[in-house]
Amino acid sequence: MKRRGHLLSALATAIALVPYVANAAVTCSVSANGPAFGVYNPLNATPTYANSTVQVSCTLLSGGATAVTLVSSYSTGASGSYALRTMLSGASTLGYNLYYDAAYTQIRGNGTGGSLTGGATLNLTPGNPTQTAMGTIYGRIPAGQDVAAGSYTDTIVVTITY
Repeated sequence: MKRRGHLLSALATAIALVPYVANAAVTCSVSANGPAFGVYNPLNATPTYANSTVQVSCTLLSGGATAVTLVSSYSTGASGSYALRTMLSGASTLGYNLYYDAAYTQIRGNGTGGSLTGGATLNLTPGNPTQTAMGTIYGRIPAGQDVAAGSYTDTIVVTITY
């Protein structure tokens, strides 16, 4: 009997030496606006450009300081492809794309089909519990598309994982 009690004491001591890791509770929200291209002129020899923003705010709800790694991904929209997204006006289409960079080389997407995901890291602390990451969405419609007059739209879903 004495040995059994001694074994339990040793086990309790070993458990007490394992450091406790507190998990932080965090909530995040995203807001994004698509670029408003305005009027597209099919006779214009230069592309049409427009920018917009995406913003993610995260708040530490409980726990200690933590780094929150954000990964953003974007859907293809109506086109089903990242090569050239399409806006629709009835049966008519107008090609465009969304980019991470002002050089229009890094397509916003999910990491497939030539697209990239985005990312940011926010350092949340009890003294500074809310942080925001903001990015510019660069939009471009290639020149020379012979399209019918109309109001063209597309819906892109932005997903933020953390």
